[in-house]
Amino acid sequence: MSTKNLSPAELEAFGAELDALLVRTKADLGERDARYIRRTVRLQRGLDVAGRALLFASVFPPAWALGTAALAAAKIIENMEIGHNVLHGQYDFANDPKLSSTKYEWDNVCPADQWRHSHNYLHHTFTNVLGVDEDLGYRLLRVTEGQPWKLSTTLQPVYTAALAALFQWGVAAHDVDIRRYLLHPEQRTEEDRKKVAGILKKARRGLLKDYVLFPLLAGPFALPVLAGNLVANLARNIWAFAVIFCGHFPAGTATFSPDALENETRGGFYFRQISGSANFDGSRLIHFMSGHLSHQIEHHLFPEIPAHRYPEMAREVRAICEKYGVAYNTGSFGGQLWSVMKKIVRLSLPARGEAGRLPA
Repeated sequence: MSTKNLSPAELEAFGAELDALLVRTKADLGERDARYIRRTVRLQRGLDVAGRALLFASVFPPAWALGTAALAAAKIIENMEIGHNVLHGQYDFANDPKLSSTKYEWDNVCPADQWRHSHNYLHHTFTNVLGVDEDLGYRLLRVTEGQPWKLSTTLQPVYTAALAALFQWGVAAHDVDIRRYLLHPEQRTEEDRKKVAGILKKARRGLLKDYVLFPLLAGPFALPVLAGNLVANLARNIWAFAVIFCGHFPAGTATFSPDALENETRGGFYFRQISGSANFDGSRLIHFMSGHLSHQIEHHLFPEIPAHRYPEMAREVRAICEKYGVAYNTGSFGGQLWSVMKKIVRLSLPARGEAGRLPA
C-alpha cells in the first residue's frame, strides 16, 4: 500500500485520532503496567543469577550452554524491555525510584544520560530527517539514496557486520561524533571530552565485571566463564542490532529533508513517524525479547507509553492508517531483515554517475 497525499484537513484529523488514542491509553495506565515491569525485572534478575551460576559449573558442557543462553537472555531483556523502555520514561508514572528514567542506569556501555539525549531527544524528535537524525546509518552506513556515496561506502557490508557484533559500542559512540573526535583532535570540545570520559568509565566497569571479576571468581573455570560472558554479550549485540535495523531501514521506510520540520503540525509529526518506521510480526516471545520494538511504528508515535501496550494499540493505529490511506509497513522478521541487508548492499554501490562525481 502506498501513502496518498493528505490534505491539511485530513492531516489534522489523522493527528487528532492518534492523539485521542494516546490520551485514552495514558488515562488507563496504572497498577497493571507497574506489575508488568516489576515481574519483568524479577525474571531478568533470575535469569542473570541462574546464567552466572550455571557458568560456574562449566565442567559440565550442558551447564555452559544453558548458562550462556540464560545470561544472553538476561542481557537482552535488560537492554530491550527494561533499560530502553524505562529510560524513555514509560514507567515514571509509578513514582518508583528504581523505574525512574532519570535514575536508571542500564547494562550498556552507553551512559544513560547520553542515550537520553541522542536517542530520546534527537532521534525521536527528528526521526529520519537527513543531516539531523544521526540514527540514519549511525554515522557509518549509507541507508538512503539521500546520503552521498563515497568510495569507503563500498565496504559498508563489512562495517555492518562489525556494527552488529559491537552494537553497544556503536550506541555508546553515538552521542559524540567519534570519527571527528579521533581524526580531528583540534575540534574536540569540553563537552566531547566529558562524554568520552563517561563512556570510558562505564566501559571499564562493564569489562572488569564480565571479563575479569566473574572469571576470577570461577577459579579453574575462568576461561569457560569468560567465553560465556563474551558469547552472551555478542548475542545481545546482534539481536539488538537486528531489531533496531528491522524497525528503521527496510524497504518502504521514508526519509525527509530538514524542510519537513518547518511548520510541522501534530498530524505531520505523526505522519513522519509512521512513514519512517516499520514493524515485524512474531510470537509473544519475539515481541517480549525485542522490547516490543517489533512495533517500532507505535514506539515512534508513543515513546512514553509502556511498550507492552503497543500490540493492542497497533490494531487501532493500523485501522486509522487504513482509513486515511497511510501506508503501514509491516512483515515477517526474516523478511524485514532481508530487506535491510539488501538495501545496505545495494547502497554500498554508487548509482550511475555517482562514482565519478563524488569525492572519496
